[in-house]
Amino acid sequence: MGLKEYKPGTAFPGVIGRTFDVSSPAWPEPLRAKEGAPNVLFIILDDTGYGQLGCYGSPIETPNIDSLAKNGLTYNNMHTTALCSPTRSCIMTGRNHHSNAMSCITEGSTGYPGSNGNIPFENGFLSEILLQHGYNTYAIGKWHLTPSDQVSAAGPYDRWPLGRGFERFYGFMGGETHQYYPELVYDNHSVEAEKTPEEGYHLTEDLVDKAISFIADSKQVAPDKPFFMYFCPGAMHAPHHVPKEWADRYKGKFDSGWEALREQVFNRQKELGIAPADAALSRHDPDVQKWDSLSAEEKKIYARMMEVFAGFLTHTDHHIGRLIEFLKKLGELDNTMIMVLSDNGASSEGGPQGMVNEALFFNNVQGSLEENLAAMDKLGGPELCNHYPWGWTWAGDTPFRRWKRETYRGGVSDPFIVHWPKGFEAKGEIRTQYAHAIDMAPTVLEAAGMEAPTSIRGVTQSPIEGVSFAHTFSDAKAQTNHITQYFEMMGHRSIYHDGWRAVCPWPGPSFTEAGIFFGAPIDRNKLTELDATAWELYNIAEDFAENHNVAGQNRAKLIEMIAMWYVEAGKYNVMPIDSRGTLRFADERPKIAVNRTSYVFYPRTQGVPAYATVNVLNRPHSITADVEIPGADAEGVLLSQGGGDGGYSVYVPDGKLRYAYNYVGRKLYYVESVEPVPAGRHQLRFEFEVTGKPDIANGKGAPGKGQLYFDKRLVGESTIELTNPLAIGLLSCIVCGIDIGSPVTHKYKPPFRFTGTIHSVTVDVSGELIRDSEAEVRMILARQ
Repeated sequence: MGLKEYKPGTAFPGVIGRTFDVSSPAWPEPLRAKEGAPNVLFIILDDTGYGQLGCYGSPIETPNIDSLAKNGLTYNNMHTTALCSPTRSCIMTGRNHHSNAMSCITEGSTGYPGSNGNIPFENGFLSEILLQHGYNTYAIGKWHLTPSDQVSAAGPYDRWPLGRGFERFYGFMGGETHQYYPELVYDNHSVEAEKTPEEGYHLTEDLVDKAISFIADSKQVAPDKPFFMYFCPGAMHAPHHVPKEWADRYKGKFDSGWEALREQVFNRQKELGIAPADAALSRHDPDVQKWDSLSAEEKKIYARMMEVFAGFLTHTDHHIGRLIEFLKKLGELDNTMIMVLSDNGASSEGGPQGMVNEALFFNNVQGSLEENLAAMDKLGGPELCNHYPWGWTWAGDTPFRRWKRETYRGGVSDPFIVHWPKGFEAKGEIRTQYAHAIDMAPTVLEAAGMEAPTSIRGVTQSPIEGVSFAHTFSDAKAQTNHITQYFEMMGHRSIYHDGWRAVCPWPGPSFTEAGIFFGAPIDRNKLTELDATAWELYNIAEDFAENHNVAGQNRAKLIEMIAMWYVEAGKYNVMPIDSRGTLRFADERPKIAVNRTSYVFYPRTQGVPAYATVNVLNRPHSITADVEIPGADAEGVLLSQGGGDGGYSVYVPDGKLRYAYNYVGRKLYYVESVEPVPAGRHQLRFEFEVTGKPDIANGKGAPGKGQLYFDKRLVGESTIELTNPLAIGLLSCIVCGIDIGSPVTHKYKPPFRFTGTIHSVTVDVSGELIRDSEAEVRMILARQ
């Protein structure tokens, strides 16, 4: 006889007598999924353009993703927000990004309801919903959905993956990470990679290993329990990191240039049915140099950058294939609803010439050909954070114009594949219905036979704003349910409605035509002028790639579309329009702890993300380490922030005190003590005195003078002419006693743990600096 069970919250159906022998037990029914419920696997690629997968016409080999398309459905009319985190919030909640308070990435949040970076709890995540239906829930890889000041060990943790419905998490909390030295988080705590780059470590392989182990852990206990996995590799976001042998597979494949690649991809897209037969390729972008105008050296370095990117994508596909093969081996593949999507168009963050260090972009520093050429043999390796130039970005979004961060189709139209053999019979077919990332969650719910809940953990839920496209799985001619969709990203605006698109590009259709670079602010008068003169109109039903602006011939339609954009903007908390680009990252934002001028760090603790702690940029500051030196052989890092892409480190090499400053990976400055560090307990101090004003628009932070002290006695000084103006340590955090990840300086190998005793390290930004005038005079005389 089986156990008697009852649903929690209902009356107890057993019998409670005076003694056990006259009683009958009943048990609360365990939460079990509906029989036959499908697994759900979202594979969210980063910065992968419409024309970069093999099944979307690219010569880049992606056989495993292509196999999903061959045995599933390929959508040619899927859309995102033009930026990573905003899109990911749409995927998880089924609500628009401004409804999720995610107008931008969290590091660019502003203090308005549509932009504060705190996704409301009334906008429940798909993970929270499926958890209520008996699913295991796993998040792997990139997260980037937690306010930047809340990703430290101080929490709060309610907006971390485990706070939003995921039972297990392994990945990184920010928008990007080093593929060889990642900042890893396991559930709610930081961990270090199990291997080094020299031992063959790469993040993508690690993520797939964990994805397989998470699924296996559950299946060996409860083989019928379904899972939802949100799998988000760091690829294809920069840095483009891949072992050399993968990049070398593409040697010479891109020597003909980006125009030739576009033509090749576009022709293949027509053959595949991705692009309509009557589609025309969009114009040559005015911001992209013509390949034939480039020097031999430029062609050489740019081709290699694309080879590295292509190798990175094929490497990523290979490891995704391992996950797919594992599901097949388990017998779970056919009943796993797989959706593959890129979060935005191809990335332009490499600038017109490409970069060996992406931190240049985030600090408004231009890359240079000379710098790129000098580093060519190291592209893809752990020493660099490389990114390709705009020409490949433009080609990656074939057949559309423009790219990530802009709301032309090149920024918001993305590859999308659905594979679910048990759910539909169609294989290798194209679907043309209009869809958006907000439609994924409601589609999963409908396909799995679930209703959106009215409440999650006691919080009343807002209406889901997306619509299901599950009806298209078995009907290629089904009507589009998604009729209207607004777009806004950093001032760039557009709207789709029933086959038409209106676009208001900011600062213009291209930087060249606008005469203004990315990040120029829109004032009130300029916005009025833009609305009166700058909106463009495209009949997408007849003009797939937005080639023919018909605003002049359809004035009434244009006015209708502009008005509709403002209606949607009001409905979804879009206002105010903010066009400042990366400059908005410098805004002051709330922190978990109240503002203070002194920050104390301790050894053997987790690293602290830059946005959750002290900001030393463009201001006088001091770093004081309270230490015990055991003897002359003491060495190691006292405090470090950042990595090879930019940052600083206070450390002891060869018995002396040294400060290293890495300016955006381009130039290293050192300040070293003129005498050894004495044994015993001492205060070792670095001070930075500002000597000029920052020039943020041109990528220059405040210059200054660095000084070293032993117990308030000056023992070394030097000038630091260039500092990071906007961001330091994009790929690493601030940590005491070691340098984790990519090292700030090549003078030591990480972690270079301090061999003495650190009691604490204090960073002070009050502006109070030591004045040892006699020592300064002595040091000046010594240099003469």
